[in-house]
Amino acid sequence: MRNSGAEAVVEGVGDHGCEYMTKGRAIILGAVGQNFAAGMSGGIAYVLDLEGELESKLNPLAEVDLEPLGEEDVVYVQNMLRKHFDYTRSTRAEDVLRKWNTYAPKFVKVFPKEYRAALQHFSETES
Repeated sequence: MRNSGAEAVVEGVGDHGCEYMTKGRAIILGAVGQNFAAGMSGGIAYVLDLEGELESKLNPLAEVDLEPLGEEDVVYVQNMLRKHFDYTRSTRAEDVLRKWNTYAPKFVKVFPKEYRAALQHFSETES
């Protein structure tokens, strides 16, 4: 994910997940390890935070906002989960899609502050 702009659905990550991420999007359907989002300056991660532990797993210097999914995020995450299920037959993705109303509030969008500022700048210059 680091500089590639790739999109990925994974069912968990160990320590240093999304470290130095500058592009792309990651959907994480399981636990994350320590030091999450260290140096993350771009891209977006969507984490299914079932235990409410994500904030405690962040790198203490991480410059990210944690927020609920917006409408566009919901569409994106559901579409990616359908693709993930189609490609892998993941029972985890299938369960999340089937019980979306239960799982949706537990997703956390990890949005780097630097990336938000850059998007805002580009939006203003195009207007």
